[in-house]
This record gives sequence, structure tokens and C-alpha cells, in this order.
Amino acid sequence: MADEDEKKGGKGKLILIIAVVLILALGGGAAYYFFFMGDESAAIEGEEVVAEEVVEEVVDNSHLEAMYVGMPRSFTFNVPGQDRERLVQIKVQLLVRGVDNEGLARTHIPLIEGTLLQVFSATNAEELSSASGKETLKVASVREVKRALKEITGNEVVEKVLFTGFVMQ
Repeated sequence: MADEDEKKGGKGKLILIIAVVLILALGGGAAYYFFFMGDESAAIEGEEVVAEEVVEEVVDNSHLEAMYVGMPRSFTFNVPGQDRERLVQIKVQLLVRGVDNEGLARTHIPLIEGTLLQVFSATNAEELSSASGKETLKVASVREVKRALKEITGNEVVEKVLFTGFVMQ
């Protein structure tokens, strides 16, 4: 008899523990939903407001803080020359204005890299050996990067393309 009472008491405790754990799990799940999922619509609405503000800031963003976005890799490519092909390596950073544009530039780094590589590979060694040729390459780089980003984001995210390293062999 004593063994039967202990088994019933053990089962009762086990059921009680399972019920408490189940209630805590459901309560925790509900709390998570209300704290994190419930505010999602407000966060999305807030993002929409930010997106509208960005559109307005594109018109005049010169008052925003200048930020620099470095390309993760330097560009290494061959260019034709009169007597032989030359190997060129260019390190690039982008000048952007504001945190929003910095985020957009970082998000679209593969697009920017591809665009810059197309512009860089369209030149030749004679153009790159002069200061005016390098400046022309910078202007073409800015123009093409702005065009590519405007197609995707609707904004001209990049203000300048800066060559922080330039080697031609």
C-alpha cells in the first residue's frame, strides 16, 4: 500500500511539474510575441517614414556627415599598353553622406565592385599614366556608380570615388 501511495504521489508531482513548465513556456512565448512581434508593424511603419525622409534628403544632403566606405578588396586588372600589357592595382574608398547612404553602399558593395571593374578595365595604360587620365577615370567611376545605384535604390548614394592606392607596373 505504501508503495502505491508513493507511485501516485510521484506521478502527481511529475504532472504538476510538466504543467508548470508548459504554462511557463506558453507564457514566455506569448511575452516574446507581444514584445518583439507586436512592435514589428510599428517598426515597419517607422522604416517607411525613414525611407520617405531619405527621399527628401537626396535633394540636399550636403549638411550630412561625410562617411567613407572602403571596398573590401583592391582592384587588380590588366590594361593594354603600346609596348606591353600593364598590371594595375587600385584601392578605392567611397565618400557618402549620412548613415542611410553608408548602409546602402555597404549593402550594394558587389554591384559597386562590378561597376568599377567595368570602368577600370575599359581604360588603357597611356591614359592611366597621366594625372588627367586618372582624374577622367575617377569622374567616369563616380558617374557609373551613381547610375548603377540609382537604378537599384532610387538614390545617388555615392558622392565621390577616392583612389587611396594606385600602382601600375
